[in-house]
Amino acid sequence: MFTGIVESIGRVRRTRAIASGVEIWIDCPQLVDGIAVSDSVAVDGVCQTVTRLDARGFAVQAVGETVQKTTLGRLTVGRALNLERSLRPTDRIGGHFVQGHVQDVGVVEALIPRGEGFLFSVRIPEELMRFVVCEGSVALDGVSLTVASLTACGFSINLIPYSAGATTLASRQVGDAVNIEVDIIGRYVERLLHGYAPTSGRPPERSATEAYGATLSLEQLSEWGYKS
Repeated sequence: MFTGIVESIGRVRRTRAIASGVEIWIDCPQLVDGIAVSDSVAVDGVCQTVTRLDARGFAVQAVGETVQKTTLGRLTVGRALNLERSLRPTDRIGGHFVQGHVQDVGVVEALIPRGEGFLFSVRIPEELMRFVVCEGSVALDGVSLTVASLTACGFSINLIPYSAGATTLASRQVGDAVNIEVDIIGRYVERLLHGYAPTSGRPPERSATEAYGATLSLEQLSEWGYKS
């Protein structure tokens, strides 16, 4: 688990093809002393396991679905990466709960300077739009951000000067790919409302929308035990 507050920026030292994926060596001497083999580190928002260490940095191995659904399979030497070590129970949660489980890749549509900050617009796959709400949370390349506005096929955020300087987002260009992780709460809510197909052989449960219609009323909530 992470918070989306980037600790440091690392750089790709080298990549090497491995079975069904890629091994990535990342230079980040600032974090090496606080990392051990088998630790979890968010690399541009993707939860990865540290497999090797040296004095300059560490290695991770991205395979299978991670390569298919994130930008890690297309990294080049010298690429800057947002890095965050996993959350400890005693840490402050400065951003929001970020799992490091990227849903898909979005595309930068605009990066417009606004003073020392930027208006950052991203196009995302249509199936993720239902999880994005104004003033809600989203993680871009592992950075916890607040949605400022919605567009027809994505959203915009206001990148404050601090975040522009402490992350890689200000260096992105129109057309660049970015890792998208939507808020976990929205994903759970959708799952609860739509029900699921059990594996016990029983008939699938009806979803809330099937049972009660597309909208809720106080009467319907009362049936579920809600008291106003």
